[in-house]
Amino acid sequence: MWNFSLPMKSKLRPGLVSITFRKLSIEEIIRLACEAKLHGIEWGGDVHVPHGDLVRAKHVGELTRDAGLEVSAYGSYYRYDDCLEIQEEDEVSWNSILETAHMLGAPVVRVWAGRCGTGSVSKNWCSRIVERTREMADEAMKFGIRIGFELHENTLTESNTATRALLDNIAHPNVFTFWQPYLSVEHEYRMEGLANLIERIENVHCNHFAKEGWPHAMLLEEGENEWKDFLSVLRSDGRERWISIEHVKDHSVENFRRDAAALVNWI
Repeated sequence: MWNFSLPMKSKLRPGLVSITFRKLSIEEIIRLACEAKLHGIEWGGDVHVPHGDLVRAKHVGELTRDAGLEVSAYGSYYRYDDCLEIQEEDEVSWNSILETAHMLGAPVVRVWAGRCGTGSVSKNWCSRIVERTREMADEAMKFGIRIGFELHENTLTESNTATRALLDNIAHPNVFTFWQPYLSVEHEYRMEGLANLIERIENVHCNHFAKEGWPHAMLLEEGENEWKDFLSVLRSDGRERWISIEHVKDHSVENFRRDAAALVNWI
């Protein structure tokens, strides 16, 4: 079991992932975050801050900071396409993502570790992913930006073991992982993975789903016991991390407000 009975002072900070409300404007999302007494926003690259739109990225970053919030991360949705060969244009898109994140003022870029699980990818391809990640991490360091993997099924971070193995193989000081509870698994499994990955966890996506998993989001307060366990581990090493709400029940603004109130209270 885990023993975190003497935690260091918490440096956990409550935030919002903008893709929670893809249909809302930048200004509406900023207003919601402020009203909910959150501290920052992870902006998504699919709708709110598109790759390569540097003028927009700079503007969104300024609006965020002018409102008294911080940019916690840039959710780029960059993927390694591990079912195909890496194309030359990938280098251009990664450079574009770094430039966008830099103009936004994001300290970390979230990326996806491919499109297939470990059982569908050869050892040779995994080696290429490892080398490619090291190259990307070196480029990101030039901008003062870190890389964090999305923790998700059907990628090379689909399980506790797979995520640990990927990070160990990459072994780069600028590469981390985001964390969120794997869906449809036992609490014990989530806690084991969290404890094992703690020194490599950058930020956290905060949500609560029914046992059926996606897309059955529930109120965060219904997962209070589980999240208090998670937060105990996450504050145990004293490192600053963003705990950002992602996905709310029925895509409801009112449910978001309830979730934000719960998260702020727990932190």
